[in-house]
Amino acid sequence: MYQFNYRKASSVEQAADLRANADDGVYLAGGMTLIPTLKQRLAAPSDVIDVGGLDDLGGLDVGATVRIGALTTHADVAASSEVRNALAALSDLAEGIGDAHVRNRGTIGGSVANSDPAADYPAAVVALGATVHTNRRSIAGVDFFRDLFETALEEGEIITSVEFPIPARAAYAKFPNPASRYAIVGVMVAEVDGTVCVGVTGAGPCAFRSAELEAALAGGLSVAALDGVSIPSGNFNSDLHASAEYRAHLVVVMARRAVAQLA
Repeated sequence: MYQFNYRKASSVEQAADLRANADDGVYLAGGMTLIPTLKQRLAAPSDVIDVGGLDDLGGLDVGATVRIGALTTHADVAASSEVRNALAALSDLAEGIGDAHVRNRGTIGGSVANSDPAADYPAAVVALGATVHTNRRSIAGVDFFRDLFETALEEGEIITSVEFPIPARAAYAKFPNPASRYAIVGVMVAEVDGTVCVGVTGAGPCAFRSAELEAALAGGLSVAALDGVSIPSGNFNSDLHASAEYRAHLVVVMARRAVAQLA
């Protein structure tokens, strides 16, 4: 691990100022990605700015929407009876993230900001049409993920919360890596305002909506509607865990399983 300056922020405003005045600053929330990256010397920031103690970035608010503070852990989302009653698919998704250590330290804000291609939350963000709120603005979920570890966040911008509309119904299914529980492929199918939306994670460089699956399910949420659907694999990830072609196959399989849950 390289030497760096550790800064503990007492407010969102101070965190932003510390980042602006650092040569190469990074934010630390749960640390589930940053700390292993630092330990492996894959990053050498000048300053690590700890936002983990900011109460303004925590909490759950369930009403007409489900609004989750950026520092809310996966375990808290999974355990919340309010979230489960309003949006069970999101609770199920959170419950299947990593292991107990990751669920109790990892945060929704950190997961979304990182745009890891195998993270679970991004599938829900794009499928449900969530809104990512920051200290500067609000960003539509469908516009948030740009590429591998790349988002619409500007330099120094801090996610404050993620707000999910409550769908008529939704379900999430994933094919997990047996060791890490990361999604080799994860698919969320949701009916939002009468429209079927399908969010995919794990397959490509970042989460995306599948036009092919949405078109197939537009006439009704049935497993049979996905018979014969083929997903192009040209831009998909290919690694030691799964080839691009296998991931394309899994996208349809996981979509079928999600639709079966709804049925």
